[in-house]
Amino acid sequence: MTDKFYFVHKPLTGDGSITVRLTSMTGRIKDPSPRGTIGPGPKPVPGMVPWAKAGVMIKDGIRQGTPYVAVMVTAEHGVRMQHNFTHDTASRPGGVSENSPRWLRLTREGNTLIGYESFDGKQWIKIDTVQMVLPDTVRIGMFAASPGDLRFEGARYAVRFSEVTAVFDRVNLHGPWSRDDVGVDMEPDGKTPHHPGGVEESGSRFTVTGVGDIAPQTGTDGNWRIEHSLIGVLFGLIAVIIVAVLFVTTENRRGLTRNAQPASTRQERVLAAKAIVMGTVTFVAGLAAAIVAVSLCTPILLSNGIHVLPVTLFTELRVILGTAAFLAVVAIFSLALAALFRRRVVAVIASITAVVLPYILANVLHLGVSRWLLKLTPAAGFAIQQSLTEYPQVIGAYVPQMGYYPLTPWTGFAVLCGYTALAFGLAVFMLQRE
Repeated sequence: MTDKFYFVHKPLTGDGSITVRLTSMTGRIKDPSPRGTIGPGPKPVPGMVPWAKAGVMIKDGIRQGTPYVAVMVTAEHGVRMQHNFTHDTASRPGGVSENSPRWLRLTREGNTLIGYESFDGKQWIKIDTVQMVLPDTVRIGMFAASPGDLRFEGARYAVRFSEVTAVFDRVNLHGPWSRDDVGVDMEPDGKTPHHPGGVEESGSRFTVTGVGDIAPQTGTDGNWRIEHSLIGVLFGLIAVIIVAVLFVTTENRRGLTRNAQPASTRQERVLAAKAIVMGTVTFVAGLAAAIVAVSLCTPILLSNGIHVLPVTLFTELRVILGTAAFLAVVAIFSLALAALFRRRVVAVIASITAVVLPYILANVLHLGVSRWLLKLTPAAGFAIQQSLTEYPQVIGAYVPQMGYYPLTPWTGFAVLCGYTALAFGLAVFMLQRE
């Protein structure tokens, strides 16, 4: 998770509420210094990233990772109510300005937290209600945060520094206020904040500047994903393709498919039987290999101090069983191509070109091309191995190199199955014509 923001807060014991009017949100975005240069780099320019946010929050202390509920205005996604990093509820769209302010309210009643918003401070709309167990005393106040500006250049991406400044007034709570730059990065001296936030207070008017984000973590951040343990699948895939092709073409070369069968046995039944045998054997072998790989890698990595990203039991089962099913379907796909082309080399090349090559190219080509390759080719089936979650409310590098695919796991697998069904149907059609 990411828990980095500027927080102006005070203690709240028991039930209570905070109401504010947000009259302005502005920001700055700055390109990083060119590689090999020393200095501050380019000057920041005015602008806000789409998920820059400012609003009111109730949080269990100021430690990073503690539970929270927040009602906020974002730069381009309207008013939202978010809690505990992964949960997000949308309210009315629109931004904020001096001529069009937004009122926000967050109320605690025991373990029930309710978020409201208003255009005039009189007519309120309830956004959502959250049930959360919190200690009797929590921190309540105003915050601002702005995630980095993500930009893509071909197959590479870079993150530009950004910050947001929000102006609050009509605050119903009164001081004294505490101020904390939660999660601020420090300079090498360990004492000086790097890109600090801040607040300027004038009566009931607060100008709060913050950087960072309050959101679930995207990407691996150097950690190990469960599918990393199955990296050998790519090499096993090539072996499966070759074996599947040989399973058909060897008998074709010997004339066994045409002459050794009884007259009553149709050729398509023979091909179907081969597909069942090849698919079953491949699934069992792939399942055993996947279970062994994941079971052995995880404790070894942990013993060496390498963190393995946690996943749910359902996700772990889907990755393991899905990998075995992926190998099995590719085996049937290659078998069908072998029955179509009747030539070993041609069938192997066609299978590798259709499944393996798009996956490799998707990790090195422009992002737009990569997405289409993993949507429109049988390589879409690799999505079954994705263990990371893509969050619409988080700016992240959702690219194949980081373990994200343009299609959901089961949709990508369905694309592979569709190609396999088509290839098998064409093979049966050609056999019937003969």
